[in-house]
Amino acid sequence: MSELNPYESLIDGRPLEAILSDTATEIGRLITTLGPEKSRVRPAPGKWSAAETICHLADCEVVFAFRLRQTLAEDAPVIQPFDQDKWAAHYPGVPAAAALEGFEAMRNWNLLLIAKSLPTAAGRTVTHPERGTMTFQTIVETMAGHDLNHLRQLQRLAGL
Repeated sequence: MSELNPYESLIDGRPLEAILSDTATEIGRLITTLGPEKSRVRPAPGKWSAAETICHLADCEVVFAFRLRQTLAEDAPVIQPFDQDKWAAHYPGVPAAAALEGFEAMRNWNLLLIAKSLPTAAGRTVTHPERGTMTFQTIVETMAGHDLNHLRQLQRLAGL
């Protein structure tokens, strides 16, 4: 596992853009399988429900959006880490479908930026205080691996 991208081992060989563009559709399929009631059930104490996981994905998409744009707009910026558990404090009660709408809108916006920026901007550097110096490409790879990680969790919650 790469320290720059802790999700690197999850990338399945498909083009990154394909993984990223398929995620919202797959989330939609999984929340349909789960239904509104089951999507709110936490699998264990301290673990997120499917709806909360989708809220996390939506929040992360906002973070990735800023990081991608900061990497393009600034020379070697330092990006801000965040505490996902503190951000998750507002997740309970948010419907999975509402979280998916937010995720999908921001993801589509990010996909436009990524398509326009790669491969030209792939090597632009950014520093993550906890992970070190990475590139625009590493952020895109992290997004894809992060998606796959949480899709696996959602698939388990859906019994697939």
